[in-house]
Amino acid sequence: MKLLILGANGFIGTNLIEHILANKPDWHITALDMSTDKLGTMIDSPQVTFVQADMRHSRQWIEEQVEEADVVLPLVAIATPATYVSDPISVFELDFEANLAVVRDCVKLKKRLIFPSTSEVYGMSDDLPYDEEESRLVTGPIHKQRWIYSCSKQMMDRVIYAYGARGDLNFTLIRPFNWMGPRLDNVWSNKGTSSRVVSQFLSDIFHGRDIQLVGGGEQKRCFLYIDDAIDALMRIIENKMGCADGQIFNIGHPGNEASIRELAESLLSTVKTYPEYKNVTTQIRTTTADAYYGKGYQDVGKRVPSIKKAESQLGWKPTTDLMTSYRKTVEYYMSIKPAA
Repeated sequence: MKLLILGANGFIGTNLIEHILANKPDWHITALDMSTDKLGTMIDSPQVTFVQADMRHSRQWIEEQVEEADVVLPLVAIATPATYVSDPISVFELDFEANLAVVRDCVKLKKRLIFPSTSEVYGMSDDLPYDEEESRLVTGPIHKQRWIYSCSKQMMDRVIYAYGARGDLNFTLIRPFNWMGPRLDNVWSNKGTSSRVVSQFLSDIFHGRDIQLVGGGEQKRCFLYIDDAIDALMRIIENKMGCADGQIFNIGHPGNEASIRELAESLLSTVKTYPEYKNVTTQIRTTTADAYYGKGYQDVGKRVPSIKKAESQLGWKPTTDLMTSYRKTVEYYMSIKPAA
């Protein structure tokens, strides 16, 4: 099996590559990213050919590698809500336009594509739980610019599906629901509000900042530990009996639902089990969306996936409970804590 992974240094890419190196010695990975900090020594493996570059400036190389690959995974995307509001054009240019070129390479060269959609395509749909085949995709008004991410991903889904329906592309779309775990973001970087929610809260705790809950943190999400996510993704890549061909799969854990406030409280209590953080001063406070993200943000009260398709067609089911997910995530970040 020859895989082309674009965005290999990200959260999904690094965990997938780590799993492949440990379990699939006959697979080869060609990987591209702009940095290598999360990949570390993985790029030294004889199973990995790594190129450090920006996909937007590597069109010829990417087309050449698509031709050599069995499966193409374009994982490059801006997936941080603060950026949806502060720089929506960049979100569109990378998440849609740059990835569309890769999709067209796969069409032209008849290569199998596995593309990461997002749970955000469901937007504010009230068709809970979200069903891949039937649920409506509902977004907010144009001046709520946070929806450019959802719309960019949804349009990509529709283009990919249309190519498949025309018989020009073998594809699988995956819709992650709040995956968490090692290498999500760099929590040891003392930054502001650019991270995803789990890593943002951990960064706040580790740096002694107060956790800011937009709207009081009453929004509810379903969290999936990355090991379960990679299990699903591996089944899709292996594609036994064509079980993933032309399919859309929600990949999440409907049993791991928690409010954002509950998430903050659980992460804070987990970190406090470590002696050096027993007396951490972080408080949990309420703020507004405008104050935290700036104008143009809009939130969703609840997101719950139906995973019946993944269970029946992939034989997959998540096994990691919520508290274990918190503990293992914190353990990882503590294990890579920089020396004082």
